[in-house]
Amino acid sequence: MRRPRLVATDLDGTLVRSDGTVSDYTAEVLAKVEALDVPVVFVTGRPLRWAEEVFEHVGEHGLAIVSNGALVWDVARSSVHLERPIPPGVALEVCRDLRAAVPGTSYAVEDLDGIGLEPHFMERYPMPPGSRRGPVEDLLARPPLKLLVRHEELGAQDFWDRAEEVNAGRLTFTWSSSTTLLEVSGPGVTKASTLELLCTDLGVGAEDVIAFGDMPNDLPMLSWAGTAYAMADAHPTVTATASHVAPGHDEDGVARVLAGVFDL
Repeated sequence: MRRPRLVATDLDGTLVRSDGTVSDYTAEVLAKVEALDVPVVFVTGRPLRWAEEVFEHVGEHGLAIVSNGALVWDVARSSVHLERPIPPGVALEVCRDLRAAVPGTSYAVEDLDGIGLEPHFMERYPMPPGSRRGPVEDLLARPPLKLLVRHEELGAQDFWDRAEEVNAGRLTFTWSSSTTLLEVSGPGVTKASTLELLCTDLGVGAEDVIAFGDMPNDLPMLSWAGTAYAMADAHPTVTATASHVAPGHDEDGVARVLAGVFDL
């Protein structure tokens, strides 16, 4: 394997352990990789407000791709490097069509100011104080970075299949949750397409990228990267796509692979 020039890693289920932490060993390995002048880029479905919890481990290069590619955040400067929002008009059309086809569908949106939720959207985690509440028509008054689509009765795969049929290619649907929660981005916006834009800016080709992931929202990135690792406990579609398998996220799988690749 040629030595990578950039590391791209998902967070939850990949780099971050089940208890929500990054181990001391993983943090040490990431710092050593950065010291070799190899950027470590976090590429996550998390919104900015959740991704910030682990930004101390990004390193001096200081860039993170969040919300499944909708935002590149300059960690060092605490500012937007690149923003790829969803066109509100298209999002509203898809929301109305999907709710008509699949009653019981509810919505939430993520943007730089936080999250906004429909009153009947059942969130599994405590919401930040002051989070907006209202119908999706009001929530989409400004371009969101990510649209969240939930159903409380259908299975994740069944809901994704039905949503994709209604969507008809207008927006980008994926999922990374164990519940029936779909994550929606703008047309053509994926972890892979934004990572490619970032790598072009840095003069790094796909063949020089090593990537790690565990869920369907990682599939485009793993297909694009020159070297792709699925975690040992990854979703079956991810294991089938990646060319390599890393130990599980609770076994410091990303760090163990990187230690071997970079002779750390």
